[in-house]
Amino acid sequence: MSDLATMVNTGAAILAVVVLIIRFKINPAVALVLGSAYLGLTAGLGTEKTVETIATGFGDIMAEVGLLIAFGVLTGVMLQETGAIERLVRALIRIFGVNRMPYALSLTIATALQSIYLDVLLVISAPLARTAAAKMDRKGTARMATALAIGGECGIVLMVPGVGALALAGLLGVPLGKMLLFGLVLVIPTVTIAVAVMSFLFDRGWWNSERDEQPYPADDRTAGDVQVRSGGTQPDTGDPELRSGDEQPTTGDGATGAAGKPAGSGGVAVAAPARTRPDTPLPLLMAPLITALLLIAVGAVLDVAEIHNPVIEFLATPVIALLIGLVGTSIVGRRSVGIDRIQRCLTTGFQESGQILILTGVGGSLAATITATGVGDILGDYFTASTAAPLLMVWAIAAVLHIAVGSVTLSAITAAGILAPVAPALGIDPVLIALAAGAGSLFAVHVTSNTFWLLQSLMGQTTRGTLKTCSVGVSVASVVAIVLIMPLSLVL
Repeated sequence: MSDLATMVNTGAAILAVVVLIIRFKINPAVALVLGSAYLGLTAGLGTEKTVETIATGFGDIMAEVGLLIAFGVLTGVMLQETGAIERLVRALIRIFGVNRMPYALSLTIATALQSIYLDVLLVISAPLARTAAAKMDRKGTARMATALAIGGECGIVLMVPGVGALALAGLLGVPLGKMLLFGLVLVIPTVTIAVAVMSFLFDRGWWNSERDEQPYPADDRTAGDVQVRSGGTQPDTGDPELRSGDEQPTTGDGATGAAGKPAGSGGVAVAAPARTRPDTPLPLLMAPLITALLLIAVGAVLDVAEIHNPVIEFLATPVIALLIGLVGTSIVGRRSVGIDRIQRCLTTGFQESGQILILTGVGGSLAATITATGVGDILGDYFTASTAAPLLMVWAIAAVLHIAVGSVTLSAITAAGILAPVAPALGIDPVLIALAAGAGSLFAVHVTSNTFWLLQSLMGQTTRGTLKTCSVGVSVASVVAIVLIMPLSLVL
């Protein structure tokens, strides 16, 4: 088959996935498998090879990240149940003061809280963010809403243990410790600069309180009482739990994605956790998760320094490190809220992690099929040894897919899968492809995203205001991220 025909079929397969999801409301997992099958058959892989590639792609990415995603999700539901996140946000307000809260909260969410479902994280954080916003000197609602959006979305795909970051690392074979370190190096300046840019715009008159804000619901409650309705109990995957029928795409961030429908439109209630026992210190609640991330980081540093210690290498293995975090959080959680509540929330966590795993796995199936068709070799002929064009290309592909589908992780995985085969020939470090795909998938978070509607409802914004804080804010972060990634390509 000619190179042109292969490229056309690849483009058609991706377009077909988008159309099936958006136009015909097909579940994304089913749409991805159909797209993979079409591509394999039209590219000449044959029936047996096509099926084998789809299954192998699913299995390979599950082998890389399946346990990591499950452990991260389970740790997150326990931290939610113990009320640790609400207490952490309150502590940030006390330490940094209200005027620095946009930076403190967005960076904390992006770096330390990515095992928490984004919908629950927003529900818990929003009332406290509103409290800080009311005390700010100027444009408090705009600044705090932007901080929540940027911190939450960036962390999903740029920072371990965000589900998108785990999936990208597994797909591209990036050591998780390396993904953690480079993600940290990227996400801190990205979030800081993006929040600063948006604050500058708001202070220069881009925010109109009369047109961009609206009253909070009459039954607005404190963080300990707030519930948000979603189209099902949805985990923070950054991906859509897209359904067939009349429902619209969602991103797994906890609210309906139907245009014009704010959070609270019906479905299963996701309640913020009850308070912990007063004798459970916050550092103790967070210590197991922080320890797990530190172990992974230490393992990466020692690997770069070529220092070998069997005990540390074992403990720093991502699966073992996150298992330690999971067990530690379970022990502390039992002491805090009791064994029965921990067991119930773990049951919920197992159910919700299954949704994430399936979608991540079939994303790997499409990526494996694209690789098997030889698209990488074809693309490699069009690029020089310069890494600029490929990285910009993967960013642009992820951005376009995200605009169409509304799925952060799905768009990132597909874009990375297209360009992954080119990396060895051009000498591109796979971690750069992962970060570029993640950055592109952040572009233009809009009305297909649950984050959009949650922020509109919980932060008292109009749709016009949410387009500014969420859509523009996260898009600024997307552009800042790729601008920061480009210089890294010169040294890696």
